[in-house]
Amino acid sequence: MSSSRLRLIALLAVSQIAGWGVSFDMPGVFGRRIAADLGMSNEMAFAGLTVMMLVSGFAGPLVGRLLKRYGAARVLTAGSLAFSAGLFMLSIAQGPASYFAAWLVIGFGGAFGLSVPCYAAVVEREGSDAKRSIGLLMIFTGLSATFAWPALTFFGDLYGWRYTLVGAALLHLLLLAPLHLFGLPAPSDGNAEGQASADRDPLALSPDQSRLAFRLIAIITITFSLLTLGLAPSLLELLQQSGASAAVALQLGSLRSVLGIAARAVDTLAGKKASPLFSGKLACLLMFVAMPVLALSGGAALPLFLFIALYGFGSGISALSRALLPLGFFSASRYAQLSAQLSLPANLAMAIAPVIVTFLIDRGGPNAVLAYCAGLAVISLAAFFSLSRIEKRAGSTG
Repeated sequence: MSSSRLRLIALLAVSQIAGWGVSFDMPGVFGRRIAADLGMSNEMAFAGLTVMMLVSGFAGPLVGRLLKRYGAARVLTAGSLAFSAGLFMLSIAQGPASYFAAWLVIGFGGAFGLSVPCYAAVVEREGSDAKRSIGLLMIFTGLSATFAWPALTFFGDLYGWRYTLVGAALLHLLLLAPLHLFGLPAPSDGNAEGQASADRDPLALSPDQSRLAFRLIAIITITFSLLTLGLAPSLLELLQQSGASAAVALQLGSLRSVLGIAARAVDTLAGKKASPLFSGKLACLLMFVAMPVLALSGGAALPLFLFIALYGFGSGISALSRALLPLGFFSASRYAQLSAQLSLPANLAMAIAPVIVTFLIDRGGPNAVLAYCAGLAVISLAAFFSLSRIEKRAGSTG
């Protein structure tokens, strides 16, 4: 691995761990403390995440324009500054109004500082060869809670949640913002040959095929978000209602995260041998098969483990496939804009997915959730096969 690629991955890994750790992962440690101190319900405290995801989603088109005009380094810097401002606002919040105002600003931090601009920074520097670097970054992102929860717990017990959030705000302001602005390697050469390569579409798509491919990728983005991020918060409850004890459900839930990261690692190491289309189809099949396995488990240990193995590997691979799909059909120079456009349906799906699963499990029990998830897997698989037909008809531009 070259020193430039190593610096790129190291800096962005730190950036993503810190970004996800003090935003999406943070309420898992401080949510109930903040709710008690501000006189809010726990549900209201965790609704801050919904505000963050909605703001990040609706800001997606703006992010795409900014990435095209200013480049990923400046957008990531803006994300660090927004995170810093939002975290400082959260540290001095006195009630629901100031609490949700802080999450609104943190939402802009997520839009400018998390997945889409991060992956765009990689594509700016590596073009269509960005799969391995993006896969490595996804592995680190999956470990954000592993780093963030112990750190937040330690400093929260020592200094309280307010001072800990001030410290997190200073981390983004004084360390990550300068690193994003000055520490990232320079983008690929802007010479005629390099620009032509970045502008070259991998497939000779007609306008109709191009529009259809984007819509199919959007469908996959939505269904994968519903399948993975929707089920994850209710996974322990689903396992227990399917017959697992509380202790076994907790062990299996923890194993699912490990398996998801392992799946991303395997897919990343496979490199070009596993295209996003192949990986996506495999993810759909694994998650589809997982659902009847759990439905028929009867609480037995082996089927429960098999369910977690299938679902964990499938959900892990799905994240990498979803991030890389645009590069399989569109030029590297369009990646940032298209990914930013896709972030709107993805974040909206992330916002409503846990509500849907909670409703289904409370009203219809585990079988209703499993049928819903199996249906989403079928829709995703159909979209992948449609993309395969487009790929076959278009052929390579070589």
